[in-house]
Amino acid sequence: MDHDRYSDDYVRDILHSVSTVAVVGASANAVRPSYFVVKYLLAKGYRVFPINPGQAGGTILDQPVFRSLSDIPEPIDMVDIFRRSDAVPTIVAEAIALQPRPKVIWMQLGIRNDDAAAEAEEAGMQVVMDRCPKIEYARLSGEISWSGVNSRQISARRPLRQQGVQHLGLHKSKP
Repeated sequence: MDHDRYSDDYVRDILHSVSTVAVVGASANAVRPSYFVVKYLLAKGYRVFPINPGQAGGTILDQPVFRSLSDIPEPIDMVDIFRRSDAVPTIVAEAIALQPRPKVIWMQLGIRNDDAAAEAEEAGMQVVMDRCPKIEYARLSGEISWSGVNSRQISARRPLRQQGVQHLGLHKSKP
């Protein structure tokens, strides 16, 4: 697969197919990007499991923090990685060992490891590198255009409303 570009359909299908997300490298520091991503995914209805060995046993945004992926007591659909690229192979190996396996390995902005991506794909997982699910969700739902960013989405369809103020959802079918 070409990991330099992802079609909107590929990303949209991933964001629709997952409901549980493990965020490896989640931080309790409210100014860290991983904190914002956890908060955003929770607001969109995903179940989020923060992974941070140094904060295991505590909570981040009222979610219990786990030491590792294998400590999570239920199946995970997606592993979102907020760690350096050289840490990715170990995380992917741990994800591959889970039963059932996660459907998706997602590496955050600036994180790329082609060898680990190939291993995950060989194990039947989808892979996204150097992208942020928060940004992609906001772009595909049209929310990101509220702040003047070109979402590359043109549609006459009304946004799907979710609970809360100004929460939009992704359209399940193509426009």
